[in-house]
Amino acid sequence: MGKKLDNVLSKVDLTKEYSIEDAIALVKEGAVARFDETVDMAINLGVDAKKSDQMVRGTVVLPYGTGKPVRVLVFAKGEKEKEAKEAGADYVGAEDLVEKIQQGWLEFDKTVATPDLMGLVGKLGKILGPRGLMPNPKLGTVTFDIAKAVKEIKAGKVEYKVEKAGIVHVPVGKASFDKEKLLENTMAILKSVTKAKPATSKGKYIKKITLSSTMGPGIKIDISKLKVA
Repeated sequence: MGKKLDNVLSKVDLTKEYSIEDAIALVKEGAVARFDETVDMAINLGVDAKKSDQMVRGTVVLPYGTGKPVRVLVFAKGEKEKEAKEAGADYVGAEDLVEKIQQGWLEFDKTVATPDLMGLVGKLGKILGPRGLMPNPKLGTVTFDIAKAVKEIKAGKVEYKVEKAGIVHVPVGKASFDKEKLLENTMAILKSVTKAKPATSKGKYIKKITLSSTMGPGIKIDISKLKVA
């Protein structure tokens, strides 16, 4: 990858801010690894993430998904168990899944639960919590509308949460995606993050945006040219 990456870097001015279209093109060109690299976006926000009233968190369904298969586990019983299976959930159950997870099994990417089973799921807090796998009503993963939750996750629903440094990291898709698909996914995320602006946030909200592939360089985006309504 050395020579390939050097060739890419020779075409990129790491101090320059590019239009979002040019940035996507450069990121795609910079994805020279032998695997299909993930394209990530880092958004530096003008918030104090240490203050609860300036927490930025939400979800967005990417128009073209993430390009990565997502294994969904659902805690449900009865009719809701049937609903989950019909919606495409990979694993569905209740006490049996709790016991399996307590024994160390974690072969899934997202979890959903019906509200009546959260008392049971709560036993897994120390296991699922640190891994970001705990169902959360604010993110739509604790709900009786199981079919909708599962279908949205399978379709490419991603979660985002501002880190202590005021940065949001979100996957945009795969480097193999067409430029247009990456652009639509990127804009969907930016619109969602913009709508999630806390009322207490003062001054410039979106301070810096960088796009990069897994192994490629970070490309800065010219925010002044962005139209996020």
